[in-house]
Amino acid sequence: MPVYSMTGYASVQHSPLSADGDNPASAAPTARLGFEIRSVNSRFLDLSFRLPEELRQLEPGLRELITRQIKRGKVEVRASQDAGDGATLQAPNHQALQKIAALQDKIQDWLPDAQPLSVADVLRMTAGSSGQAAPNEAAWMQIAAQTVNALREARAREGTRLTEMLQSHIEQLRGLSEQAAPLVPQLVEQQRQRFLERWKDAMALAEGSHLPEAAQDRALTEATAFAIRIDVAEELTRLRSHLDELSRLLTQGGDIGKRLDFLIQELHREANTLGSKSAVLEMTRISVDMKVLIEQMREQVQNIE
Repeated sequence: MPVYSMTGYASVQHSPLSADGDNPASAAPTARLGFEIRSVNSRFLDLSFRLPEELRQLEPGLRELITRQIKRGKVEVRASQDAGDGATLQAPNHQALQKIAALQDKIQDWLPDAQPLSVADVLRMTAGSSGQAAPNEAAWMQIAAQTVNALREARAREGTRLTEMLQSHIEQLRGLSEQAAPLVPQLVEQQRQRFLERWKDAMALAEGSHLPEAAQDRALTEATAFAIRIDVAEELTRLRSHLDELSRLLTQGGDIGKRLDFLIQELHREANTLGSKSAVLEMTRISVDMKVLIEQMREQVQNIE
C-alpha cells in the first residue's frame, strides 16, 4: 500500500456531447463541466465546498465520495460550469414564460413587496427548456470521482518522494548511532584512569594516614557516578528501535501519519538525552546532527496522511 501525502491538486474538465435526433454526427459539446480539488496537511479531514448555487445538492454525495477515499487533510472542492464558446442562447418557450408570469403574479398577490423577476432570473429558470438537458447529477458525480482518483494519484506520487527522503534520513541516523556507540566505553575507561591517578596522588600525600582508603572510596564513587551519567546505551538502543519501526511503517504504507509523528517525537527525546549526557565534543556533534535530521523529518511527516 502506498504512502499518501496530504498535499495534492487535481482538476478534471469534461464537455458532454448532445446529439440532434439519431444522427451522431450532429453531436456538439454542451456546457463544460469542471471539478478542482486542492488539499494540504491537517490533523483531521477538513472538507470545504465552493459550489455554484445550482450545484448545492451535490454536496452530500461529494462529501461521502471523498471521505471514503481520503482520511486526513484540509480539502477544498470547487465545481464550475462554463457554457463555452460554442453555446448559443435559446429563447424560452411560451409555455414556460406563461407559467413563470402566473407564478410571479400569484406570489406578488400575497407578497406585494416582492421584487419582480429580472431577465437574467427568467433565463436561468428556463435553462434547458429549449430541448438541451442540463447535465444531471450522475454526470457530475462521475467527473467528481475522476477528480478524486486523480488527487489520490497526485498524493501517492508526493508520498513516494517523502518516503524516499525519510528512508534516506533514517539511514543517516543509523550511521550517527553507530558513530556514538564506541565513544561511551572509551570515555568511561579514560575517566577511570583519571580517577585512579588522582587516588594514587592522594596516597602519596597521605603518608600512612587513613586518607588513601577514603580517597579510593571517593574515586570509585565518582567513577561510578560518571559512568552512569554518560551511559547512553539505552538511548541508542531505543533510537535504533524507533528507526526500525519508522522504516517498517514506511514500507507498509497506508494511514501511518499519526504513528510516524509519535515516533518522531520519541526520536527527538532520545537525541536530546544523548546531548545532555555528552561528555566530549564529538558526542555533542553527533547529537546536534541527529536533531537536525529529526527536525527535517518532522516537517515532512506532518504532510503524510
